[in-house]
Amino acid sequence: MHPRNLMELLPRDPDSGAVNAVVETPANSRNKYRYDEALGLFHLHKVLPLGDSFPFDFGFIPGTRAEDGDALDVLILGEDPTFTGCLVTVRVLGAIEATQLERGRSIRNDRLIATPDTPKIRPVARTLDDLPTRLLDQIEHFFSAYNQAEGRTFTPIARRGPRAAMNLIQRGIRAYQNSRRT
Repeated sequence: MHPRNLMELLPRDPDSGAVNAVVETPANSRNKYRYDEALGLFHLHKVLPLGDSFPFDFGFIPGTRAEDGDALDVLILGEDPTFTGCLVTVRVLGAIEATQLERGRSIRNDRLIATPDTPKIRPVARTLDDLPTRLLDQIEHFFSAYNQAEGRTFTPIARRGPRAAMNLIQRGIRAYQNSRRT
């Protein structure tokens, strides 16, 4: 069966266990795109201020649901931008766990950090510990500034490794499956 929308893609390949990610916003873009599940297409959600752009491809893990009601967010640390709607097989390096304060309500809004992982692209990094601390600081700063411009507070609370990130994905899969039953 072919999925009718991208959220119906499997979050993980059942044979290899590889994680699937769908790019919403390519690296270096000021345009923030968002996937509309009901319509099955991407739409322009907003434009970042001059001088701001996404540092890497940003997207979601299909077939998952996070506390904010959207699919789990993922930042894909590739060398070059891909394109909106691109399906990328990734190795999850970890997660930046964070809270987001919006309209007086605090929710978890974690960011998975991953790198492309295909038969032709074999990443060197295995965990967040393999990345420069300065890079992770800059990624956290980007998300804090991005949210601040929207009137929200994004507060990183922890950096976790691949095991914790995979647990987030498993919880996201269960939440998505439960949301489909109602």
